[in-house]
Amino acid sequence: MADVLDVERDELEREEQQKRFDRLAELVRERKFVELREELMKLDVADLADAIVELSTEDEAVIFRLLPRETATTTFEYLPLETQEELLKAMGDIEVANILNDMSADDRTALLEELPAKVTRGLLNLLSPEERRIASQLLGYPDSSIGRLMTPDYVAVKQHWTVEQVLAHIRRFGRDRETLNVVYVLDEHGMLIDDIRIRELLLVDPSTKVGEISDGHYIALHATDDQEAAVAHFRKHDRVAFPVIDAAGFLLGIVTIDDVLDVAEEEATEDIQKLGGSEALEEPYLDVSVPTMVRKRVAWLVLLLIGEMLTASAMAFFEAELASAIVLAVFIPLIISSGGNSGSQAATLVTRAIALGEVTIADWWRVAYRELASGISMGLILGVIGFVRVALWARIFNVYGEHWLEVAMTIGLSLIGVVLWGCVTGSMLPLVLKRLGADPATSSAPFVATLVDVTGIVIYFSVASAMLGGKLF
Repeated sequence: MADVLDVERDELEREEQQKRFDRLAELVRERKFVELREELMKLDVADLADAIVELSTEDEAVIFRLLPRETATTTFEYLPLETQEELLKAMGDIEVANILNDMSADDRTALLEELPAKVTRGLLNLLSPEERRIASQLLGYPDSSIGRLMTPDYVAVKQHWTVEQVLAHIRRFGRDRETLNVVYVLDEHGMLIDDIRIRELLLVDPSTKVGEISDGHYIALHATDDQEAAVAHFRKHDRVAFPVIDAAGFLLGIVTIDDVLDVAEEEATEDIQKLGGSEALEEPYLDVSVPTMVRKRVAWLVLLLIGEMLTASAMAFFEAELASAIVLAVFIPLIISSGGNSGSQAATLVTRAIALGEVTIADWWRVAYRELASGISMGLILGVIGFVRVALWARIFNVYGEHWLEVAMTIGLSLIGVVLWGCVTGSMLPLVLKRLGADPATSSAPFVATLVDVTGIVIYFSVASAMLGGKLF
């Protein structure tokens, strides 16, 4: 009942939201700008960004001209990169300069790095000298490095300051900072000494000096580290921001959790797409052109087709056995699908465990032990089901002839073998790829399934030869 009410409530909210969007579009068409501005100011920036995405580029530009400068900048940061690019083309240089100068440095970097180099150079020229210096510095860090995510908008204090001085400093300069949850203690050279949560400052006497409550313990990221390192740190330490330092320990900026969540989403999306047997899409699905979609997917399909050809070759190798015991062909889909499914399960679980930091290469023997145990257990369960199925059909429908027991044993033992092999192969392949420096997600479920198909045929007919040799062939 509760689920039904939740669905109905969500549906009502979507209907109300759509009505608001339609109302905004109508006011733009009718050029009722006073009413339009009033309606816009009723929305928070997240809902406003959702509404803008639904409009045409020309109407989006009209709305941005009606918004206060601060609201326009904040709303712009919530828009998808594609919509941001379209708006930049539709607006004049002065409007673009205002938005880019007021944007947070990390969001601006994410936008600029997606644009062609010529466009980026032009936009950099619209920035103030200080903002241009910051943007150029951030763009100079390697792709996928933490340096691309950081922002220089933080609150820094000195050890000899009193808490009263710190709070006065925050009131004066904190308005435009990315976060006020944490302040950073620097020495006279700009080297990071400590980070202090704001609650610690609020709970002590105002005359207390910063050095008295500083313990010198902090966790920092390095600008050249991979962005996945930031994801792992935020997951482990439950912080809203981390300082970013250089090799000498000087504070360069901070990384906040909102940017890291975007990275985590991108990484998870990329892994899921690779596990599905495709190259990672670099744009939203509906924005990817058909030729690009084909190029991203066809290579894997060709590789999997070649793998299935190996399966056909394996079956051809046992052509004599198939001709003599046609009953074996009936169970081929059952055998190879069971092995492929178990392999895909193992590959997916281990790949995700690697991504979360739950499993490392050093844990390979533990993974192997667990999958051996799991493979044998699941293989026995499926083997018993396969054996019972053959036995029941033999007794009820009188099929499989006088050697039904040997056929049932063949199916049962084969299922144990292929499921065990699938579990071991699927779990070890991501670790092997990680050891070789490749992305574990490339051991996609279809790839593992195809690999296990080939070996599954060999296992099946090897067991059949042992159980039925001299009887059916």
